[in-house]
Amino acid sequence: MGILPIRISRASRVTRQSVPIGVHMLRFIGRWFVIFLAVAAAIWLVPGIDIVGGQYAAPIFTALTLALINMTLKPLMKVLSLPITCLTLGLFSLVINACALELASWFARNLFQAGITIDTFGSAILGAIVVSIVTALFGGLAKD
Repeated sequence: MGILPIRISRASRVTRQSVPIGVHMLRFIGRWFVIFLAVAAAIWLVPGIDIVGGQYAAPIFTALTLALINMTLKPLMKVLSLPITCLTLGLFSLVINACALELASWFARNLFQAGITIDTFGSAILGAIVVSIVTALFGGLAKD
């Protein structure tokens, strides 16, 4: 199941709202689709990002691994880098996003033999900016 949200009712007693597991799966698929659009835009716009293993398979598998990394490793990376993020007024979050994109690229290529290659770290940062912008624009599709 998972962690259920707790709500306090008017009678000051704690009740639980159950959320069907299918709803969580639909949210993940929606996020995956939005990240797919963002990765496809990054492939199209950033010159240092190339496709490996198929025109449609590359952004699909890269988006899947990036969605899983965003759910698992990215919160830990943000907490560990909080001091330097504060010192740089949030600009270090671009480096974190670029590292997450590089890691997703590596996992997708090695697990699924389809993904993207990123030539330089500058291309990774530009790709992270594109992914962030597209995800922010289309992120409303994956909201509740």
